[in-house]
Amino acid sequence: MTSPRLAALILGALCIRSAAAALPVGATAPDFRAPAAFDGQRLDYDLVATRSEGPVVVYFYPSAYTSGCNVQARTFSRDHDKFAAAGARVVGVSLDSIERLQAFSADPDFCAGRFPVVSDADGRIAKAFDLRVSAGGGGYRDTRGEAIEHGFAERTTFVVAPDGRIVAAISGLGPEQNVAAALKAVQAMTRTAP
Repeated sequence: MTSPRLAALILGALCIRSAAAALPVGATAPDFRAPAAFDGQRLDYDLVATRSEGPVVVYFYPSAYTSGCNVQARTFSRDHDKFAAAGARVVGVSLDSIERLQAFSADPDFCAGRFPVVSDADGRIAKAFDLRVSAGGGGYRDTRGEAIEHGFAERTTFVVAPDGRIVAAISGLGPEQNVAAALKAVQAMTRTAP
């Protein structure tokens, strides 16, 4: 069995690895529809419908209830009103099961019912965004001590314009810096919008 410290180091490396292969700025974001959780409730998330209401921050993260991902979710939750004031919506995407995400989405210490999180259990969405997806297993445990039995997508955040164009692709930053960079990109985009 892998020690919790080794698992945290491996997940940390996945979280800050540069996403050189990720879709670039100017590319068209792949549209997707997938199961999601919002404040503990299941729903069908549709990127096309969401971006018709304004820019969307699509953030990929390795796993719910892991140290860096907890910080990132908490920061997106804390800054939710700033994203909303800039006209943007936030959605998280991971390879977690919908059941894990139902708990994570409602957890007052993390998502706090502020934004939906999508279950990309087979990694199809992450791969469509040209993100690296690693295999699961290996005895990893989350911060609650529960086994993580799914693969991991690298931490990368995309800001998607209403027309589907990617206006920012953010990787290689720590969780809080990732959120700050996404907010800055959204605010710059909405300041220059006609």
